[in-house]
Amino acid sequence: MMRTLSLELFHICSVDGGYTRSLRNQFPKQRNPPLPIPVLKKRKRLRFTHSSFICSATLAVMPDEKKKVFDVESAASLVKELRGSFNAGKTKSYEWRIAQLKGIEKMIDEREKDIIEALHEDLSKPELEAFVSEVSMSKGACKLALKELGHWMKPEKAKTSMTTYPSSAEIVSEPLGVVLVISTWNYPFLLSIDPVIGAIAAGNAVVLKPSEIAPAISTLLSKLLEEYLDNSSIRVVEGAVAETTALLEQKWDKIFYTGSPRVGRIVMAAAAKHLTPVTLELGGKCPVVVDSNVNLQVAVRRIIAGKWACNNGQACIAPDYVITTKDFAPKLIDVLRHELEEFFGKNPIESEDMSRIVSVQHFKRLTRLLDEDEVSDKIIIGGQRDENQLKIAPTILVDVPEDTEIMKEEIFGPLLPILTVENLEESFDVINSKSKPLAAYLFSENKQLQKDFVNNISSGGMLINDTILHLTVSSLPFGGVGESGMGSYHGKFSFDTFSHKKAVLYRGFTGESPARYPPYTPGKLKLLKTLTSGNIVSILLALLGFSKD
Repeated sequence: MMRTLSLELFHICSVDGGYTRSLRNQFPKQRNPPLPIPVLKKRKRLRFTHSSFICSATLAVMPDEKKKVFDVESAASLVKELRGSFNAGKTKSYEWRIAQLKGIEKMIDEREKDIIEALHEDLSKPELEAFVSEVSMSKGACKLALKELGHWMKPEKAKTSMTTYPSSAEIVSEPLGVVLVISTWNYPFLLSIDPVIGAIAAGNAVVLKPSEIAPAISTLLSKLLEEYLDNSSIRVVEGAVAETTALLEQKWDKIFYTGSPRVGRIVMAAAAKHLTPVTLELGGKCPVVVDSNVNLQVAVRRIIAGKWACNNGQACIAPDYVITTKDFAPKLIDVLRHELEEFFGKNPIESEDMSRIVSVQHFKRLTRLLDEDEVSDKIIIGGQRDENQLKIAPTILVDVPEDTEIMKEEIFGPLLPILTVENLEESFDVINSKSKPLAAYLFSENKQLQKDFVNNISSGGMLINDTILHLTVSSLPFGGVGESGMGSYHGKFSFDTFSHKKAVLYRGFTGESPARYPPYTPGKLKLLKTLTSGNIVSILLALLGFSKD
C-alpha cells in the first residue's frame, strides 16, 4: 500500500530539503507533497520520479508512528551522559582508545561492501573511487593512529631556562572532553570517520552528526558505530537543521565542522557563546595555473583526476578554475577534450565512472551558473545535462567574466572555467584578488616560478605538478586559511586538534634564590638583571658573589 510521509520525516530521508519546496509548488493543495524516490535503472544509474511511495530509508516506519524528536532537551541530556563518562576517566586510558580504534578498523574491514553500496546510493560513486577515496583512506588513518598512539600520548620534553634552575619541563597532551563532529555529504564516510579517529585517539567522548544530504551513509554510520564502538562515550545523532541547531545550543569542549563558509559562520557564532574552540574545514575557489613547459598529457590527466574523477568536482579541494596563457590555451583545451573522451566516452552522462550531482537543489544551482547570460556562450566542451539522472557532463568554459556568479562562488561541480592571461605572473594577481583557497595548484618545470608561487600565494595547502594528492600525506596538515577554514587535521595533526597541550614544570626544593622575595633591594635587582641577561660570565660571577662592575 502506498503511503505519504510527513514533511518532517521527509527532510531526513530525502536528499535535501530544497526539493520539498519545489514539490510544494507543483502540488500546492497537498499539505505533504509526494516524495521523490530513487529508482534504480539498469547499470545502477539513479533517476528521480514523483511518487507517494514511502522512501526506502524509512520502510519500517508505520503511518501512525511518531518520529522521536531530538530537541535541545535531548541534546543536553546526551551531552550530560557523555560528560559523565568522560569525567569518570573512561576515555582517557590507552587501552580504551586502542579498543575503539580497533573497533573502527574491524568495522571498515567487515562492512566495506555496505559502505560502498551506501556511497553509490547517495552519490552514485564508482566502486573504485569509493574504495580509494573513502574506505582506504579511512582505514589508513585508523592504522596510523593504532601504530603511533603510544608515541603521540607520550609527554614531550621541553627545555627550561636559567631562571627556573634546577628544573625540568614537559608538554602533556590531554583530551579536551566532549567534542562534536559535524560532517558533510561529499565524502560522507571519510569526512565523518577521519576526525572521529582523531577525537578518539586523543581520548575524548564524541558525538558525530553526519550529513542528512547523504542519508544512506548517515543511517549506516549510526548503525555501525552503535554496533562496533562504546556507546557510553561515542554516539551518532542523525537529522537535519533542527537536530544540528539543538546540538549547537550545548556547551562542547571542541566543535569540528566540515562544510560551507556560510554554515561555518553559524557554527562559529554558536561556539562563541560558550568560548568553545572550533576547527572549520571549509572550501573556496581552488586555482590551477598551467605553464607551457609541462608534459601536457600528464598534467591534463592529473587535472581531470582531481576534478571529474574526484566526486565529479564535488570536493573542497577540486580544481575550481584554470589559468594559463592566451597562446597556450588552445593546446590545453585540445588535450582536455581528448583525455575527457578517453576517460568518460563520447557521452559522459552515460559513464558509470563518474558520480552524480548529489541532489536536485545542487543540480539546479549548477545549471543556473551555466545559464547566466554572459556564461552560456563561453562553453567550449560539454554542457549536456540530464536532470533525471542528476548528471552534468564535464564542462569547460573559456574567459568567463570575473563578475559572473561562476567566478565568484565555489563551483563544487563538473564545471571548469579557463582564464587566459598574457604571462603567468598575472595569475598571482587573479588568485590573490579572491578569498584564500583551501588548495592551490601549479603545473610548471620552472623552479623560479614554483618558488614564487609558494611564496606569493596564500592557501590552505599547495601542490606542484599534481592535484589533491597532498591530502594523502599524513605528515602534512590538512586545513584552510581565512575563508577556507581554520585549524587542521590528518595524522598526528588530528590527535593534536582534539588535545590540549598542557605545560608542566617540575622543580625540587633546592636552588632557592632570595632575590625573588621581598624586601626588594638594589642588590637583588642587580642580581636579577644579571641572571636574566644571558651573559654566562656575568651569571657565574654573580652566583659566586662577584660583580663585573
